[in-house]
Amino acid sequence: MPEDGSGCIVGIEDLPEQESVCVATAAGDILLCNLSTKQVECVGSVDSGLSTMSWSPDQELVLLATGQQTLIMMTRDFEPITEKQIHQDEFGEGKFVALGWGKKETQFHGSEGKQAAHRKQTEVSPTSAWDDGRPRVTWRGDGQFVAVSAVCPETGARKVRVWNRELVLQSTSEPIAGLEQALSWKPSGNLIASTQEKPNRHDVVFLEKNGLLHGEFTLPFRKGQVKVNELLWNADSTILAIWLEDLKVENSSPNSYVQLWTTGNYHWYLKQSLHFGSLEENQLVSLLWDQENPYRLHVLCQGWHYLSYDWHWTTDHGMGENSQHVANVAVIDGGQSTVNDRTVRFGAVGGNGFKAAVEIPYLDKTYRVDVGSNNNEVVNPLGLRFLTWLPDDSFLVVGQGQHAAQSVLYHLTAVPHVAEAEEEHLNLRLSVPVDGEVISLCCSPVTKTVALQLAHRQILKYLWEASTPVLEPWRTSNGSAVQFPYPCVQTSIARISGEEMILGLTDRCRFFVNDTEVASNITSFATYNEFLLVTTNSHTCQCFCLKNISVKALQAGLSSAAAPNSETLRKVERGSRIITVVPQDTKVVLQMPRGNLETVHHRALVLAQVRKWLDRLMFREAFQCMRKLRINLNLLYDHNPKVFLENAETFIRQIDSVNYINLFFTELKEEDFTKSMYPSLNGSSNAQPCQHSDQKKVNLICDVMRVAMEHIDPQKYCLSILTAHVKKSPPELEIALQKVHDLRESITPDVKAVSAEEALKYLLFLVDVNELYDYSLGTYDFDLVIMVAEKSQKDPKEYLPFLNTLQKMETNYQRYTIDRHLKRYTKALGHLSKCGPEHFSEFLNLVKDQNQYCEALKLYPSSTQEYKDISDAYGEYLIQKQLYEQAALIFARAGIFAKALDAFQNSGSWQQALCMASWLGYSKDKQSSLARSMAGKLVEQRKHAEAAILLEQYTQDYEEAVLLLLEGAVWEEALRLIHKYGRLDILETNFKPAILEAQKSQLIFLNSQKTAFLRHKNRLQAVRELKEKACESLQDYEMPNCPELDLFSETSSVVTASDMNSKYSHSNSRISARSSKNRRKAERKRYSLKEGSPFEDMALLEVLGESVRAVETVKGDIHILLKQLVLFGYDEQAGALQQVLEEVLQLMETSIPEIWTPDLQQSSVNPVLGPNSTANSIMAAYQQKRMMTPVVQDPELLIPPKLNKNLQWKLHLLQ
Repeated sequence: MPEDGSGCIVGIEDLPEQESVCVATAAGDILLCNLSTKQVECVGSVDSGLSTMSWSPDQELVLLATGQQTLIMMTRDFEPITEKQIHQDEFGEGKFVALGWGKKETQFHGSEGKQAAHRKQTEVSPTSAWDDGRPRVTWRGDGQFVAVSAVCPETGARKVRVWNRELVLQSTSEPIAGLEQALSWKPSGNLIASTQEKPNRHDVVFLEKNGLLHGEFTLPFRKGQVKVNELLWNADSTILAIWLEDLKVENSSPNSYVQLWTTGNYHWYLKQSLHFGSLEENQLVSLLWDQENPYRLHVLCQGWHYLSYDWHWTTDHGMGENSQHVANVAVIDGGQSTVNDRTVRFGAVGGNGFKAAVEIPYLDKTYRVDVGSNNNEVVNPLGLRFLTWLPDDSFLVVGQGQHAAQSVLYHLTAVPHVAEAEEEHLNLRLSVPVDGEVISLCCSPVTKTVALQLAHRQILKYLWEASTPVLEPWRTSNGSAVQFPYPCVQTSIARISGEEMILGLTDRCRFFVNDTEVASNITSFATYNEFLLVTTNSHTCQCFCLKNISVKALQAGLSSAAAPNSETLRKVERGSRIITVVPQDTKVVLQMPRGNLETVHHRALVLAQVRKWLDRLMFREAFQCMRKLRINLNLLYDHNPKVFLENAETFIRQIDSVNYINLFFTELKEEDFTKSMYPSLNGSSNAQPCQHSDQKKVNLICDVMRVAMEHIDPQKYCLSILTAHVKKSPPELEIALQKVHDLRESITPDVKAVSAEEALKYLLFLVDVNELYDYSLGTYDFDLVIMVAEKSQKDPKEYLPFLNTLQKMETNYQRYTIDRHLKRYTKALGHLSKCGPEHFSEFLNLVKDQNQYCEALKLYPSSTQEYKDISDAYGEYLIQKQLYEQAALIFARAGIFAKALDAFQNSGSWQQALCMASWLGYSKDKQSSLARSMAGKLVEQRKHAEAAILLEQYTQDYEEAVLLLLEGAVWEEALRLIHKYGRLDILETNFKPAILEAQKSQLIFLNSQKTAFLRHKNRLQAVRELKEKACESLQDYEMPNCPELDLFSETSSVVTASDMNSKYSHSNSRISARSSKNRRKAERKRYSLKEGSPFEDMALLEVLGESVRAVETVKGDIHILLKQLVLFGYDEQAGALQQVLEEVLQLMETSIPEIWTPDLQQSSVNPVLGPNSTANSIMAAYQQKRMMTPVVQDPELLIPPKLNKNLQWKLHLLQ
């Protein structure tokens, strides 16, 4: 470089792709220094010299500002694209279009007033004396536009012009007085930052791409105190770094500062101010943000002293555990806390920290810290970090170690205060070297532990209360050292299932518990008591109770969607982050992306707090919280029913508001809300089951509360007592109305007492007025009725005449009329029965109309005529219902024997009928004819033995009796009568022919059954073989479900279906639409024996079963017949009959297993198709050849008939 200074560097850029550094000098040379070969090459030169060089962010273009006030745009290979003059007269392509809306003078000027129209444009003052006059260049983040700030030769003031990549002018800034040299385009692209000196302050201002101003903030210095060398945005546009230097410093170097500003909710916060002092070797040479890590700042000082700062966001809030410690959050805003040489001044902040109507934070104490390096030459602003105030009023702070990758942990304690001293001193209690760079520190006041995270992700534990505090690796319960898989920006200590663990969250939303990743979508988290609250990328806030949860369960809870009414999850606004949780409360403070704060009441915290209050019997706090936050009030009882009922009085005294108690009553429901709506988050419930399980919950609460209120103050809680009556099921409206009536009657001077008018008004609010009118009528109190009627919409012309008519009646008849009007017939009968015999016909008509016979009978003694009349009517009613026997009993009881006799005759109770005849004093002849007629009816009913008794005993016609017995095959009884009356001639004439005739008919019956049985059995075998063949042929067509006849569309033209099933189709859908009578008929015909019909096999099974049962039935009759045949010496006929029966039974016994095969029986137990079958089970059934099994509506057909082998019917002497 030339020694005269003309060769100073005006631009330098690292080109990683070319492994080179490009340097531009003021003399106009552009040099390329190759880093691998160490060669320097001059790639171009500009005769007029260069004032600046700037590369686009993508390093495809380079812009040069020359000494001739021109701009040259070149490619990365230094080929010129175009050259333009910096100073242009026109505005640029983005010029505003005048729409011709009148002149400036005629337009509306708002608050400025009309004089604004005539104001002359103020002259723009030239730039400050310290401005170097060089153009400044800054690119937009996407490299599409470039802004150039240059001093205008005419006015001497700076102007900013925006050009595109082809160097076409886009816009020119409006005239800005006092605009300074610093220029930086925000990478996100919406604003260009610069500085402006105003008459009374120094501002950072922002311009839009169109050249118009858009916002500013003021620097915390007096006008003319400092100059701004540079403005720098970090890569993600969240932090603006400002490099400032003092002006007007005599006999010493100026102080340099670096300030970091951020914005939130349209307010600019000065977050850090790094003071580099005035020593020459500490003067700043370069300040740069890292391109990859947006929160890393590089600083280079004159004495080759290099500093690197890694910033991260953290929220500092009070650690208080009780409600006295308000949830304070301290926010750094402005230069209130100053940072000097290795002396940290900080305030114990009181108040709230939010800008609201609260106590303003004040400076309580100032401490001076003297630790760290004593070498004053090397400056290190903010050398002490992670300042932590421990609960025992000592402090932890981390400082820099001997080497870059080493740190020191200082434990400081306060020295006893000296009265005159302005600031107190902190003494070093302990300094512990840490082998590694500390990147985060968190402390837990509960476990008295501090956790440090190192840059290589190892976690160290420091127990500050130990007699000799020591730093050791953090270990899990099984002894392994914990190491986070990725560096975490937020850490916290929590107990999970009793074990102390460290939680960490990375900047990429990955959440760790110790070294286990439990979720990858967490945007922020906070721990509070036993709760963990997290916000997720899906815009929800979840809450977990860490008391009884394992890490795996937490992982599962975070990965799965919560139940719809779960208290663990609630939706929040997009991008919300948790700031703090208010201790001993239900509030969670969230910050939105814009910066504004919002408070939500997370349901899990609300319910936990409510449960705590209820356990401590703090009903008032619980009730108010539940009412405000819309928690169902049933929880007051459901949380612990036993405790609530025992403390009902406490509850009432604490709530002490009639309206609130009424609200509680009206919300009551039968369900248990701890099981449905609010299941306990930690799964444990201390509720004891209530002893009164037989009583309904609502009724129980209403009764207990009502008794308590009546005990405390019945006047005050009058309306609540009425609510308790009405809420019961069924509602006790009569009692409630009675209480209103009592209020009217009592003339109390009590001021607290509610008036009857007010009570009635309230009752009408709870109950429909028409319903209440009916109930009031039911109290028979006309004053009350009129009182209710006046409140209703009823017309007095309607109800007054009705009430007047009632009032003129006799009391019992009046009450009967009211009850009949209200359809309370039982009560009406009671009142009417007291009105005397003249009203009995009306009474009987009412009984008949409403079928109230049983109630009516209870109202009269059994000896009275009324009782007899009611019984008569009741008996007739039962006869209409064809309940003859019951009617006869009613008649007989009331002494109406003639009707009783007819009824008993109709019911077939001949014994009772004869008793009635005896009561009626029938003569012998009359009894005889009665017996004869009844015997005829019994013969029709095939009750020959009973008919014979009647004829023998009441008509003395024993011959007829014997003939009846022979007709009914009651052989032994017939023999008894023949011998009793000594008529042995009947044996020859009637008895023997009868038994021989019976033998013949039984033989014919058995033979016919045998032939039919064999025929049906053979046909069944044939049908089954046909079906099996059809199935096999269909299986070749891959139709395994063919035999299920229902599966075919009966109307379809599937040939195989018609082959297999029938020659005609049969549609179930038609049957289902028939009438019930036709349906029964169709069901009878469902199984047709016609050859080839569908379900022919089922019809055959049905018929075969009937045959077996028919033969089984006659076994006993044949046994008695055989004994008579042998008695009279007809051994041959008896033997023949016995042999045929034996053959038939043997045939059936051997055939049953062939007809009702084991497969068939199995499918009756487990049908192939049915409610419990699955597709797989159906397929398996077919593959096992259970195709034979048809789909049946009557599974009992598949069960074989039973043969009774216990009956010994054979006669030994015939064998």
